[in-house]
Amino acid sequence: MKPQRAELVADAAITLLAERGMRGLTHRAVDEAAGLPPGSTSNLARTRSALLELALARLTELEARQFAPLLETATAGSPGEGRGDAPGPPGGGAETLTELMAQALWAQLTAGRRRTVARYELALEATRRPELRAIYDRAGAGFREPAAVFLAAAGSSDPVRHGRQLVAFGEGVMFDAIAGAGTEPTLDDLRLGLRELLRGMIP
Repeated sequence: MKPQRAELVADAAITLLAERGMRGLTHRAVDEAAGLPPGSTSNLARTRSALLELALARLTELEARQFAPLLETATAGSPGEGRGDAPGPPGGGAETLTELMAQALWAQLTAGRRRTVARYELALEATRRPELRAIYDRAGAGFREPAAVFLAAAGSSDPVRHGRQLVAFGEGVMFDAIAGAGTEPTLDDLRLGLRELLRGMIP
């Protein structure tokens, strides 16, 4: 998403989703929040579905940027701790993955908290809009596939399943902290939970 006005509109939509929920997201509200003349958002995204798709695309872009170090490490595949002569994960294997993922989750719960709340709003809406579901699912695959690659290199006996479980763990921690009844984890809590989880996946 490169055009500056598209980013401005999408960022304003994400803020509104986080602050007011799905009902508070209107074309007029986005114009006001973005400081744009009336009708600007409608010219860019004529329908509500188009506006939601724009917001989700921008959210996916921002989260991919947040998780970039983790995704790059997961797909690097340099010699490390893999089984036999197979390429293993770089820079310390499971401990590197633990630290990178803990830092990424921590960022989503703190600096990126607004984005995380907006994503939950969009996730629920995607259950009712097939066109949004397709975009949401593609975005999710962008995290699950690298996790499976990393775990395969680290020696997981079932990397696809373990990759799904690793992502589900992260999603569950974030939801529990932001929208559930759980307590807010510390960075050390995240590290410990991930370390214990990976210990059961990687021999």
